Amino acid sequence: MAALQPHRIDLGDVVLRPFVESDEPAVALALQDPGILRWTAGTAVISSPADKRARRWLEPRIDGWARGNAVFAVADSETDQVIGNVALRDVHRVPDQAVAAYWVSPVARGRRLGARVLDAAARWGFATDGLRLHRISLDHSMVNEGSCHVALRAGFQLEGVMRDYYVEPTGQRHDSHLHARLATDAGPQPAGS
Repeated sequence: MAALQPHRIDLGDVVLRPFVESDEPAVALALQDPGILRWTAGTAVISSPADKRARRWLEPRIDGWARGNAVFAVADSETDQVIGNVALRDVHRVPDQAVAAYWVSPVARGRRLGARVLDAAARWGFATDGLRLHRISLDHSMVNEGSCHVALRAGFQLEGVMRDYYVEPTGQRHDSHLHARLATDAGPQPAGS
């Protein structure tokens, strides 16, 4: 896949920016969360010794842009502390499409941050001065209800169920929801509307 030019998106209280090596302590803190480990870390990270997990998770994300993945650290605007991740991966592997992934550190939960950053990444992905995508999909285990709420709030419509699609590192399988958002969709409605 073609390399992507790293990008930055300012949302006021948070900024979406490329990961850097100095983000390792914040990533290590996030990876202590059982939910992040279970749903987003992956087998290679989980099978690493606990003190090496953050480095193992971070390394492919630092050079992700060079490999055709738009990988954003979600950082507090004032402190630059990483409090989440949103990514559009496999950009244009299928023409005009990408796959979204995200997590929010426990220290930043309860602010609907996941939906905001997913929406911002999608808008940039669809933009003519962004990635010029037409479709962004995402999937999550149906057991991970929080991820479903984030996807729906960010305008990703539920398209169906993929049976036994998600496989935990333990080997346990789960049905998964498939969500997608198109460039032609209206997008999420502001809170209170």
